Amino acid sequence: MVVDGSRLVRRLISDVLREEVPGVEVVACGGLAEARAALDAAPVDLATTALVLPDGDGQQLARAVRESAGQQYVPVIVVSGDAQAHLESRRFTEDVTDYFDKAEGHRALAAFVRGYVVPQPIPGAHVLYVEDSRTVALATQRMLRSHGMEVTHTTSAEEAIDWLRARREAEDGPGADLLLTDVYLKGELSGRDLLQTVRRELGYGKRRLPVLVMTGDDNRVNQMALLRDGANDLVLKPIDERLLVTKALFQLRLARLGLQQGPGAGGRRPGSVAP
Repeated sequence: MVVDGSRLVRRLISDVLREEVPGVEVVACGGLAEARAALDAAPVDLATTALVLPDGDGQQLARAVRESAGQQYVPVIVVSGDAQAHLESRRFTEDVTDYFDKAEGHRALAAFVRGYVVPQPIPGAHVLYVEDSRTVALATQRMLRSHGMEVTHTTSAEEAIDWLRARREAEDGPGADLLLTDVYLKGELSGRDLLQTVRRELGYGKRRLPVLVMTGDDNRVNQMALLRDGANDLVLKPIDERLLVTKALFQLRLARLGLQQGPGAGGRRPGSVAP
């Protein structure tokens, strides 16, 4: 389901999805009332919605999807140019699964949606993963490796920083395509300290080394601080495998696209990619 008040935007998103996701059936709706009628008529597997609709907003649409009779849990993705501001101020409700910033373009949106429908592995993708719980680390590594990712696991921020510094000094940094870290770690340094080191001392931008931060902290101020320190995205605990893998693969695709476009792409990207 594609919900947007602009007929042009609905057509653009629908056309790209039909081209990029073989066999997809798109239900395009111009507003909340039309979307509710479509939900009453048949279930959907995924919904994208604008943040502002002619007769409501995207968060009301997300609630309608959750409440629709007979619906299984389906991803609801807000597509908006204001998504980053909503993310940083933590204004998204728990009904919204994820968000996409329009600045990334429709092709990137198609890749993002395709990641939810049929996740595609990225050959050679290397994740530096920081987690001090053995049980959590084993489960998460299994999730990532089952989707074709190579994983290097460290148990502390200090160990991860040493690993990154060594590769920077050897001039083959950052050494990984994605950094995945928990916020709370044993040792003097936290996941936030690690994030700040990556962005400030090492100077790796959001595309040069995307950073996903896992947190069980539902404090809005703390979440905002992580995003403003340079986290590409947050993954809230308890970890949902599909959501984690989708976010990781999407950041990897964006990073590779940025590197292909030249050295200037290593800095701050136009937006980030969910609550």
